[in-house]
Amino acid sequence: MIKLKGFILIGLALEEKTTNENGQSAIACSKLWQRFLEGGFADKIPGRISNEVFAVYHNYEGDYTKPYSYFIGCKVKSDAKIPEGMNRLEIAGSRYQLFKSYGKMPDCIGKTWEEIWKSDIHRAYLTDFEVYDEKSQDQNNAEIDIYISVI
Repeated sequence: MIKLKGFILIGLALEEKTTNENGQSAIACSKLWQRFLEGGFADKIPGRISNEVFAVYHNYEGDYTKPYSYFIGCKVKSDAKIPEGMNRLEIAGSRYQLFKSYGKMPDCIGKTWEEIWKSDIHRAYLTDFEVYDEKSQDQNNAEIDIYISVI
């Protein structure tokens, strides 16, 4: 169990909520990642305080089988200006359970999420996020931290 302070992200948000039903989220989230990476958005974010990229699951309408919002961005200073075409997302301080995903990207992420869904942790369904840093750069041997908000 980890207690994290709140922080602010700037990046890109899916225009509409997605769902894990019928692989919809895999398609929608992959397209947002492609846009984020190909557009070099990380480098365009002002006031960045690290090189980490966050993939955030939030605004849940229920448990993991229900629609939710998705966001990709970088941690910024509180006074950072939001560039046109980007969004700001505030992550409230909360308690999290840390999971680690290891292996070939993106398969290892999906596998870890399946483990999370089958686990007996008491999820809060507030904000969950993956952190991509230097440990996730090797696509064949990546390590990604996944933070799950808990009650």
